[in-house]
Amino acid sequence: MRVLIAPNAFKESLSAAEVARLTAAAFRLAIPDGTCLCVPMADGGDGTVEALLSARGGQRLTHTVTGPLGTAQAATWGLLGDGKTAVVEMAAASGLALVPISQRNPLHTTSRGTGELLAHVLDHGVHSLILGLGGSATVDGGLGMMQALGVRFFDAAGHALVTPLTGGDLHRVADLDVADLDPRLRGISLRVASDVENALLGSRGAAAVFGPQKGATPANVLFLEEGLAHFHHLIERRLGRNVGTRAGAGAAGGAGAALMAFLDTAPEPGARLVMETAELPQLLQGADLVVTGEGRLDRSTLEGKAPAHVARLAKAAGIPVLALCGSCEEHARGELAGLFDAILCCPATDENGWFSPAHAAQALTDGLSDFLKAGVLPTPSQS
Repeated sequence: MRVLIAPNAFKESLSAAEVARLTAAAFRLAIPDGTCLCVPMADGGDGTVEALLSARGGQRLTHTVTGPLGTAQAATWGLLGDGKTAVVEMAAASGLALVPISQRNPLHTTSRGTGELLAHVLDHGVHSLILGLGGSATVDGGLGMMQALGVRFFDAAGHALVTPLTGGDLHRVADLDVADLDPRLRGISLRVASDVENALLGSRGAAAVFGPQKGATPANVLFLEEGLAHFHHLIERRLGRNVGTRAGAGAAGGAGAALMAFLDTAPEPGARLVMETAELPQLLQGADLVVTGEGRLDRSTLEGKAPAHVARLAKAAGIPVLALCGSCEEHARGELAGLFDAILCCPATDENGWFSPAHAAQALTDGLSDFLKAGVLPTPSQS
C-alpha cells in the first residue's frame, strides 16, 4: 500500500511536517509492508517555507529586518533546491505571532520588514520568488513593504516619509514616486500566495475583516478603512489602477493591493500554488490512499484551504482521501463528507476537557492507531 500524506498544519499545535511525520509513523506500525510519502502542505501563511523545502529540498536562511513593531527581527526564508527559487513568508518578517497580545494594534504595525526581506532575497540573484501573505500583523496597505522596495511616499507638505510606515500613516500619504522602485522585481517571476480573496475596502475588506483579528478596536477599524480608501484613491490617481474591489487586494491588511498596484502581481490561491510547486500532481501517481487534514475542518475548509485542494486533486485521480483533524464542525459534516471519504477527528484535550496544544501529538497518534487497528480504510469504491 502506498500512502501519500499531505496535511496542513494543526494551527497552534502541530506543524504540517509534524502531522505528516506522526501520520507516517502510525501507518508504518499498522502496515509494515506499506510505503509513505510525506508532502506537508501550506496555503501561503506560516509553514509555507517549511512545506516547500520539505518537498523540493534547499536551505533555510535568515536575515535581520524591521519587525512589525519597528524593532529588529530575525526572519527566515527558503532557497529551494534549484538554487534559483526563493520562498518568503510575510509572517516571518511582519507576522502577528511576532507581536505580544498586549501590543497588537494595526495602527502601529508595519510591513516594512517584508519589503526588506524581499530586497535581501533579490541580492541572492534568484530567478523566481514565492511570497506568502498569510499571518501578517498589519493593515498598512503594504505601505511599509513598498517603502522598503524603493517607493517614496510624501505628506501633504511634500516632505518624504522616511520612518517605517504603519496603518496609522495611511491618511498622511499625499503623494508617491515609483522612480526608485527596485528594478530587479521586474526581472523575476513573482508569485503571491494567499488563503483569502477579500477586497481592499468594504464590509469584507482588509480593515473590517482582519483589523479586529490584529487588535483593532471598532474605532480603529473605521480609521483604517478611511485610510485604505484614501490610499486607494491616491493609487488610482497616480498609477491609474483601481484595486479597491479586486479579489485578493485585502490580503495581509491590503498588501495584496500594493502588489497589484505597484508590481502588477495579483495574489493567487496559496494552497494551489504550494501544491503545484511541491509537484503534488506527479507525486499522486501510484498512490492507493491520500491523507490530508488541518486543525479544524469546517465550511472554510471547502473555500480554498489546502485539504480541499488536495482532496479534489486526489478524487480526480480516483484515489480515496482520509482527512485528519483536531475538531470538526458538526453542521458542516455533510458537505465535508462529499469531499473526504473518511474523517478522523482526534481532539487534543487535557484532563479537564480543555483544548491543549501540548496534547495534540499524542491525540493524533492515539486516534490514528485506533483507526488503523480497526482495519477500515477508505477505498476507491467509496469515492
